[in-house]
Amino acid sequence: MSSNSKRLFFIDAMRAWAILMMLQGHFIDGLLDPVFRQPNNLAYSIWLYFRGITAPVFFTVSGFIFTYLLVAAPEIGWKNPRVKKGIRRGLQLLFIGYLLRLNLFGLLKGELYDGFFLIDVLQCIGLSILGIITTYIITAKRKAWVFPSVLISITLFLFILEPIYKTWTFEGLPIGIANYFTKVNGSVFTIFPWFGYATVGAFLSLLFTKFKSFRNLYSIAIPVALVIGYLLLFQSSNLFEVLLAQTQWKLFELILNNNYLFIRLGDVFLVFAVFMLLRQALTHKTVLKIGGSTLTIYVMHFILLYGSFTGLGLYKFLHHDLTPTIAIPGALAFMFICTYLSLVYMKHEDEVKTQISYAGKQTLIHLHNGVAFAIPIVKMGISRLRLFIIRLFVGVRS
Repeated sequence: MSSNSKRLFFIDAMRAWAILMMLQGHFIDGLLDPVFRQPNNLAYSIWLYFRGITAPVFFTVSGFIFTYLLVAAPEIGWKNPRVKKGIRRGLQLLFIGYLLRLNLFGLLKGELYDGFFLIDVLQCIGLSILGIITTYIITAKRKAWVFPSVLISITLFLFILEPIYKTWTFEGLPIGIANYFTKVNGSVFTIFPWFGYATVGAFLSLLFTKFKSFRNLYSIAIPVALVIGYLLLFQSSNLFEVLLAQTQWKLFELILNNNYLFIRLGDVFLVFAVFMLLRQALTHKTVLKIGGSTLTIYVMHFILLYGSFTGLGLYKFLHHDLTPTIAIPGALAFMFICTYLSLVYMKHEDEVKTQISYAGKQTLIHLHNGVAFAIPIVKMGISRLRLFIIRLFVGVRS
């Protein structure tokens, strides 16, 4: 069976939609003048709500795609080649996440600015992949139901206990580690509760893997996703209200005060339903290319908008300075430019990597030759310095 026959094109389309939503969301949020951020403005309220859907969808889809490929391999446990690939991918995302927050001017001064230690989406997704791998390895030799049960249990555990652990500041940990768990220092994302969206995505991928050959898969999956989405979106708060009345537990009251995690999960299920419904129309090669280039697009947008490495991005010069008449077409242009540049890079990726590899090898050769040339000179200098010191001390004695 070819790889394409196993591919779920609607997932690639969801990932493409999520990255484009992220681009326009970051652009408008960073550059729109605060005077136009009016909650009573219908257009702004709709934009704000849909912007809030982006990250949950992105994390869920990331967990879905990785786990779908992970369990597709016939090997189990450490023998599964996707385990090592996943570990490399997770570490790569962590590395790139920190790399994008480097400031070269600070490095020249011998400083790492506080912003370097802040945690963003890449680090959380990278760590989520490593977390899914850990769960997979632990449960690999157990019964088939254990892995999905643990995944969905992690989601429920993280979402239900979020009102408690979100107040912890983790002051006893180094700031670089504490930032993975708390936003008090300025982190945009934290591993908890966002890992919960990745694990629910992993859980859904196992369901699709189990029933992918079922003829009526989508005719059942679409209404089920709609029903679950509706229940989470409109009835989850009622459930916690009932649980509070029955138990009087303070935790349920805290959840009721800000039930955003389960509500956003409902949005995710509705998005899944929409993209499954439109799956036949979402197989255009450009859409699939965008869905497969999300990391490159993310890196490109971070450099152009936030000025990675130099600090010279649009955010520096136009921060909260644009009117809607400029911000909206600007966001569309920004989406197009980031996507176009990323696709051009992907087209020439092998060539670029070859050139970088060649440049790296040449640099090492030059360094080796330079060291080989310098060693005799250094040795001669040390020898002459030793003779000078000996003569100096002999003269002092006499």
